[in-house]
Amino acid sequence: MRKARLSTLIATAVSLVALPAVAQQVEGPEVSWNISTWGKEREFTAGIEKIADLVSERTGGNFQIKIHYGEALSGSRENLDGLKLGAFEGAMFCSFYHPGKTPAWEVISMPFLPLGDWEVNRKVREAMLEHPILVADMERWNAMPYFSALLPQYEFLGRGEPPETLEDWQGLRVRAGGGIGDAMEKLGAILTTVPAPEVYTGLERGTMDAASFPYTYSHAAYQIPEVTDWFTSNMSPGTTECGTVLSKTAYEELPDQYQQLLEDVKDEAYEVQVQAYQDIDKVNLPEFRERLTEVTYSDEVLQEFRAKAGQAVWEEWIEANKDLFDSQQLFDDLVAEIEKAGATVQ
Repeated sequence: MRKARLSTLIATAVSLVALPAVAQQVEGPEVSWNISTWGKEREFTAGIEKIADLVSERTGGNFQIKIHYGEALSGSRENLDGLKLGAFEGAMFCSFYHPGKTPAWEVISMPFLPLGDWEVNRKVREAMLEHPILVADMERWNAMPYFSALLPQYEFLGRGEPPETLEDWQGLRVRAGGGIGDAMEKLGAILTTVPAPEVYTGLERGTMDAASFPYTYSHAAYQIPEVTDWFTSNMSPGTTECGTVLSKTAYEELPDQYQQLLEDVKDEAYEVQVQAYQDIDKVNLPEFRERLTEVTYSDEVLQEFRAKAGQAVWEEWIEANKDLFDSQQLFDDLVAEIEKAGATVQ
């Protein structure tokens, strides 16, 4: 009998150890937040959607975050203005939509930074969200950095004859912003920086020839393959920073336990964000290859591209912004974070 009881106690203890930890419920008042974004629910929004779900779940529904799609609350270029006015509590933004509003954030869009590895990408972006210069840039809009969308490397989809060489980009009208746009300009491309929802129409009507988006999810999300003939698969000119920023006023009005909760749920949300990108690539890439001409460049051509549009663009950006903030220090700190994360900046 004693042996049976002992066996039962051991089995029970083992089963309890094997159970996953249950997140502790957070007590607090009823709070309702609104977050402004554009487009529709998609991989880009997977992380912030997960945060909204977790926050509601762990507060028993007392802390609700509602995401408003399709520019229902504000235009994509005016989201920071809305935060400054107190029109909503959070917003998604892309720095190159309005570089004059957040000039320091364009440092992350410098071309040919080695942010292709997901772990490096996350570590670097999380560190930079806390950089004093980027924080100060947002403070002018009563905003605070919160969550990066961890954008993957950009590639191009276009119409007409595929650009098989770097010279073929001469005169093409392309949608590209930030440092990526500067890099393409070095190839002789003509730039436009229209927001994502306007790209389909521009390509369909022939007012632009190619568009860069985070590969592959964003091209598919905006139906770009429907109006294009080719895609690049290894150009990898860079990325940019898009993500969610919060109203400083709204955040400071939260009780301490809700502020802590917003931090606690980020790790799980980042995992969901990365998985969403990886899963959709498995769907999109075969479809792209089936219906579009794939353009790949040799290592020699890519090296030529980097030589023309790598360090030269970095130096021009640093010089252009040195009177606005310590652009050299900001760039050096970004490089340091990349190397700390295990990548090498060439």
